[in-house]
Amino acid sequence: MFLFSGKTVIIEIYVCNSMMEVIYMKGQMDTKLGRVLIDPDVIATYAGSVAVECFGIVGMAAVNMKDGLVKLLKRDYLNHGISVTIRENRITLDFHVIVSYGVSISTVSDNLISTVKYQVEEFTGMEIEKINIFVEGVRVID
Repeated sequence: MFLFSGKTVIIEIYVCNSMMEVIYMKGQMDTKLGRVLIDPDVIATYAGSVAVECFGIVGMAAVNMKDGLVKLLKRDYLNHGISVTIRENRITLDFHVIVSYGVSISTVSDNLISTVKYQVEEFTGMEIEKINIFVEGVRVID
């Protein structure tokens, strides 16, 4: 159980592998009061909200596999641009992002990795094993 905004929440983890098959994984913390299980969508949403606050990140991207078009996701759908895999209580995150025109992609990536790693580890109590960043597009910001 987990106390979130005054409510007790029990969260379970379901992870999709590369074939988009659902695999049940336990990303968990054991405390003296019980066990906390965290759903990958919770991690993805939190990581997405942290990511869009990073300098140079315009937003999360959704790629249409059929025609290869990239779409900037609205703030309500941030978790659609992030894939979360949990193995042995270690998290791997795949980000599909759109960056601002004129910024250094390597600097933005370094900032994104360090910020998300710190924030998600503090939020979940679980270790980040790997963060992969896929830059899907560039957008000019007014």
